[in-house]
Amino acid sequence: MDNSEVIINSVAADTINTIKSENDSGWILEHVMDGNYLDFSPFLKVYLPTEIFGLDISITRHVVFMWLASILMFIIFVSVARSYKKSLVPRGFTNFWEVFILFVRDEIAKPTIGKGYETFLPYLLTAFFFILFGNFLGLIPFSATFTSNISVTATLATLTFIMIQIGGIKNNGLIGYLKGLVPHGVPIFLLPIMAIVEILGLFTKPFALAIRLFANMTAGHIVIYALISLIFVMKSYLVSPVSIGMALFIYGLEVLVALLQAYIFTMLSALFIGMAVHQEH
Repeated sequence: MDNSEVIINSVAADTINTIKSENDSGWILEHVMDGNYLDFSPFLKVYLPTEIFGLDISITRHVVFMWLASILMFIIFVSVARSYKKSLVPRGFTNFWEVFILFVRDEIAKPTIGKGYETFLPYLLTAFFFILFGNFLGLIPFSATFTSNISVTATLATLTFIMIQIGGIKNNGLIGYLKGLVPHGVPIFLLPIMAIVEILGLFTKPFALAIRLFANMTAGHIVIYALISLIFVMKSYLVSPVSIGMALFIYGLEVLVALLQAYIFTMLSALFIGMAVHQEH
């Protein structure tokens, strides 16, 4: 039995125990949202500590999987870096990860930022792999998708916002960067309006990044749970082949979405940084 069948069977069994009425959809949000426990339904729930030595740490399952993603990234890329010290020709495991690294460098950072892209490449690589690992960890049965947490995506977007400002100020100077926010040739009487619009634009860019990643990663999981729930809402197992088949199809799309959303977030971050660094274009 593969992972997709395991997750579908797990959701189906858990739904039998949790759904209370045809109109009760709270159980879907319970599985999608964060919580202070690791959910292994229908077997058990492992509650996480909220205090250590009297300190409120408030560990949640999204935090646990963020730690896991960070640990995996550290182990994998330290191993990749060490392999390059032995040989500059990548092989096997190293070659696999080099494909992604070169993709971010050559297809995202270099074309969108242009000259000086090397300064921002470490951040773009970190953001890309952190989101990628988070998305794929969320596809494992009994796991949690921390990229469907608005707090996580908002933090990532805030980091991109900071990198945009650093890039713009470093390349153009503070005064030059602020002057470059207003398009050339704008009539004087429109300057106050354009200044407000451009300032709002600075904040709408990271806002769009946060909402896009959050909404896409949340939507797929909700659709899968909703499709499985049709069996119990309609109270007929005759619906199960169609319901499970459609859920498996959406699960397959989630794999594509996991890759796509990591790419889109990184690409848009690089694009916004490039616009700030090279305002003349």
